[in-house]
Amino acid sequence: MASHIVGYPRMGPKRELKFALESFWDKKSSAEDLEKVAADLRASIWKQMASAGIKYIPSNTFAYYDQVLNTTAMLGAVPPRYGWTGGEIGFDTYFSMGRGNATVPAMEMTKWFDTNYHFIVPELGPDTKFTYASHKAVNEYKEAKALGVDTIPVLVGPVTYLLLSKPANGVDPSFDLLTLLPKVIAVYKEVVEDLKAAGASWIQFDEPTLVLDLEPHKLHAFTAAYSDLASSLSGLNVLVETYFADIPADAYKTLTSLPGVTAFGVDLVRGAKTVDLIKGGFPSGKYLFAGVVDGRNIWANDLTASLITLNGLENVVGKDKLVVSTSCSLLHTAVDLVNETKLDNEIKSWLAFAAQKVVEVNALANALAGQKDDAFFSSNSAALASRKTSPRVTNEAVQKAAAALKGSDHRRATNVSTRLDAQQKKLNLPVLPTTTIGSFPQTPELRRVRREYKANKISEEEYVKEIKEEIRKVVELQEKLDIDVLVHGEPERNDMVEYFGEQLSGFAFTVNGWVQSYGSRCVKPPIIYGDVSRPKPMTVFWSSTAQSMTKRPMKGMLTGPVTILNWSFVRNDQPRSETTYQIALAIKDEVEDLEKAGITVIQIDEAALREGLPLRKAAQAQYLDWAVHAFRITNVGVQDTTQIHTHMCYSHFNDIIHSIIDMDADVITIENSRSDEKLLRVFRDGVKYGAGIGPGVYDIHSPRIPPTEEIADRMNKMLAVLETNILWVNPDCGLKTRKYTEVNPALTNMVAATKLIRNQLASGK
Repeated sequence: MASHIVGYPRMGPKRELKFALESFWDKKSSAEDLEKVAADLRASIWKQMASAGIKYIPSNTFAYYDQVLNTTAMLGAVPPRYGWTGGEIGFDTYFSMGRGNATVPAMEMTKWFDTNYHFIVPELGPDTKFTYASHKAVNEYKEAKALGVDTIPVLVGPVTYLLLSKPANGVDPSFDLLTLLPKVIAVYKEVVEDLKAAGASWIQFDEPTLVLDLEPHKLHAFTAAYSDLASSLSGLNVLVETYFADIPADAYKTLTSLPGVTAFGVDLVRGAKTVDLIKGGFPSGKYLFAGVVDGRNIWANDLTASLITLNGLENVVGKDKLVVSTSCSLLHTAVDLVNETKLDNEIKSWLAFAAQKVVEVNALANALAGQKDDAFFSSNSAALASRKTSPRVTNEAVQKAAAALKGSDHRRATNVSTRLDAQQKKLNLPVLPTTTIGSFPQTPELRRVRREYKANKISEEEYVKEIKEEIRKVVELQEKLDIDVLVHGEPERNDMVEYFGEQLSGFAFTVNGWVQSYGSRCVKPPIIYGDVSRPKPMTVFWSSTAQSMTKRPMKGMLTGPVTILNWSFVRNDQPRSETTYQIALAIKDEVEDLEKAGITVIQIDEAALREGLPLRKAAQAQYLDWAVHAFRITNVGVQDTTQIHTHMCYSHFNDIIHSIIDMDADVITIENSRSDEKLLRVFRDGVKYGAGIGPGVYDIHSPRIPPTEEIADRMNKMLAVLETNILWVNPDCGLKTRKYTEVNPALTNMVAATKLIRNQLASGK
């Protein structure tokens, strides 16, 4: 019985690629140095899978930024502003598209479906010229082959690529991107011919958009695309891979009827209902790549249950046509449990990172082939039983408190207009108040202090002194810049979710459980294994310390319950909504303690609320109901004069704007600049928003420093659709990934632009 891995983490077990990228960007190392690190990582991954017994090993899943940007490079679909004149696309053009450069901004970045991974959105139009401009897919196939590993080259499917794209600036927003399919397919044909010539016998097209609710003409595009490709694909085995949700019945029919396609990959973890479609009819002679091992969470697989599922599918598709696979790429999990030296043995026994999932896939394939490893299955069963019965998982008081929440809507006593009036009397802010989102640059010195404190190399007293000094610097800088509502810069936090999880019960933490978010940015999601509560205050000391350093309002900075949920590895033994309500109660306690300590502005970030929206429309209303409710729980008990902010970033918000309004925050700051100000279209279309709102005026994920005039122009666009008295001025997101040499001039320009617009408003221009 055969085994398959959809994709694998790229950063390396200890973030080797991250450090190589950042060294290259900082001009401390060469392109050859970067390529050497990447090649070593790829070789290690391929050899690891081969030695584990995996038959179908993927190649071309590696990326220096993301796989969609790789596809844009492959197609030569470079926006004109980057000055590319043809030839093989190199690092300068590639990274300019992803990060921007000194003269032009980056392309838009958004979330990859409902994950915390991001991709660079292609910008296309009727005049886009497509040309085979990156030979990465065939080069990596040859690279693996030279190491003695025959791989399946993986390409983002042509229809998914177009459906994830957007009309370029200046192109009619209603332009149908699918009309570009014949031009795109022409390049894919060249790539396929190259791969065939190199000796590839299989090719994998990732078409995850098939799990969405697609209109008939979009489904027809898949048939058209693979019909056009069929002659080029002749002689190859072709796998079309889907993931992240159930496949709708009409999409399943389209998928399983695609011409020239040999095999179909499905997610049977988040798409368990797809099993019924398969049992209702599967094309004879085709392969089913059954994704039974979870590619998005870190819990050990229930091998016995998976084997039962596989046995049932075997009866439908045939023994020789069933392939055991992961539910999606393992990109979304941590790399290897062997690197975790501080997790206790009980919790560790409950987990499986990417390397362990590779072993699980092969163990299931062997069991199907009659070579079951009884000791491995027995150990797995014991670990599952341990988790189910462990007293550390359950807290009856927490469960009772969370259950009691369901009887109330949890809304503040007065409406937002009344609250904003009360807050303005207390805060006395100018028109167009300026603020930042929370974090300031995380300098090497600051990281050293936190690292030494965790390693017990400096005392708590020394640590507190160092962090206070950093806060003082950040406060003084903001006052010098003349920012109106300040932040303390979060110097005590390496990561916004990890910081809170470390202080909440029911969480566990890894040493090297890093997961790529975008580019070189990695996060280390905490593991929620049990019921959640707050043993003691988490941020009150630092916020109070910062407020004592200034007379200006100082924001208390918290992460909201839905974002903590969506940016963690979440327990899978109870509904996600139950875990969220538990976290909401813990954050509610913190909010009320901050208010008692004299903090009058409290930001509860829900950066990931949109990210968790189910991909299928039928499930979205239920999710939004409990997610928005959880946010309201956190601040239902505060006074009218306490101003509640929230923040959201890097997703599409227009379709959930009414749920955002229903959150009933006093002020929302929201990403806007990198997405071509799509957010403003909601207000142009007539949506009325009465709370404070700060659409980001510049992109913090690029090193580019926006000029004052550009920011002022962006603010004028906002004022064309928003009332002056509700508009706030702020960057798109937190500043932790930037350098002070970038932050200082960018914020200086932001404040200068604000004062320019204030003067214009005062003079009636």
